[in-house]
Amino acid sequence: MSSTMEPLKARRLYLLLREQILRGEVAVDARLPSEPALAQEHGVSRVTVRRALDKLASDGMIERRPGSGTFVSGSGKTSMPVVADFSNVLTHLVEMGRKTGVKLISFAYVNATPAMAEELRLDPGERLQRSVRVRLIDSQPFSYLVTHVPERIGMSYSEADLASTPLLELLERSGLVAERATQVIGATLAGPEAAGALDLDIGAALLSMTRVVFEPSGRGIEHLQALYRPDRYSFHMDLERTGADGARRWTPADAIRASEQNNENKKNARAKRPTPQRRTKP
Repeated sequence: MSSTMEPLKARRLYLLLREQILRGEVAVDARLPSEPALAQEHGVSRVTVRRALDKLASDGMIERRPGSGTFVSGSGKTSMPVVADFSNVLTHLVEMGRKTGVKLISFAYVNATPAMAEELRLDPGERLQRSVRVRLIDSQPFSYLVTHVPERIGMSYSEADLASTPLLELLERSGLVAERATQVIGATLAGPEAAGALDLDIGAALLSMTRVVFEPSGRGIEHLQALYRPDRYSFHMDLERTGADGARRWTPADAIRASEQNNENKKNARAKRPTPQRRTKP
């Protein structure tokens, strides 16, 4: 039983120490208690402490200095390195693709499942290009991406292109227009393939997102299933309180700006219209 519980205890201690560092409770360059002291404080073995510290060290959050002890690293990635602009999805996708690295794991053409065919509004019998990629920042993986694109679209670029250029940029280079997208965000646990690609334990918690991108005709041009490490990726949205008393609600700030700009454009258009001349009776 103890051998089964040991990795779980190490994981728990790792998460506890990690949160203390992220919250600033342990300052950069501060010396952590010794292994025996940590073991006594948390009621675990020194083996458990060593496993937890090894994981923190691999994350770059601590460094061991021979003869001095273990210190919080100032170069560690102790904050979210990738923040998604939730209110400007499509622009963010291209920018993130340019600023991060990518590793292409697999590339093939497959038959569409009924559910995928319906979501992308495919023609009967239409096949899909399927790719699996991992995105990295500072050589560290943060997202596991499974993408399906209609075969007629995927034939416009190569496997090498996909390994070096953001997919949305490839689609637009092919003359397609990404007009809108729908997405669902949730949480899941890492399966064997995603865990291996993201350098996590099987069963680790992940952010999940499914996004379908559409062109003006209403047909789907991309189906994306993405898994993110929550310690390296987060979603961001600015909100403002709107509405009258008793019916106030949180509204995305970009939506407010867009509405104000639309109203201003309409006002300017009305002001530019020529005033009709009244006809007088002879």
